[in-house]
Amino acid sequence: MLTQTFKSRWFVSVLHAGLWLLLALAVLRLRGTAPRFLETTSHTSPAQSPVPVARLEALFAPESWPKRVGDTNSPSPFATRYFIPPVTPVVPPTTRKVELTYQGYYQTGDDPKHVFLQVDSALVVSLVGSRIATELFIADAAMQTLTLTNLGAQTNVLTVNTKKVVEVPVK
Repeated sequence: MLTQTFKSRWFVSVLHAGLWLLLALAVLRLRGTAPRFLETTSHTSPAQSPVPVARLEALFAPESWPKRVGDTNSPSPFATRYFIPPVTPVVPPTTRKVELTYQGYYQTGDDPKHVFLQVDSALVVSLVGSRIATELFIADAAMQTLTLTNLGAQTNVLTVNTKKVVEVPVK
């Protein structure tokens, strides 16, 4: 029977109207005036602190702090260079690597042989006996091989369309 009462329309309508009435009364009654307070003078003296604080100010004054003996720009006594590796001078390399690819040659009549050689990423057309890189010269060109030599009489043989890395001195 109680659940039927809570579910009925008239109960919900009365409850709804009651809540609106309560809200309206609360809003209308909030308009009030503030109580009138008067300013008066105090006839009592302020309370005295039982702790003598006046002497504590001298303890924290900057004049009473100890003066620094050392320089202000000197490193901390806790700083160390033990873990920093020593600076070693950088020695510039004396040689560099050149990537060479022999791509063939051509010869017309009694003229010298013209060699097609890819040096790193550039295509170079050069004669037999000419310089390719620092201290590296073309010694001979054949159908399948190219012979290179340097000033120390060391030879390198390149085959057609095969990349080979050769070390040459830096200028």
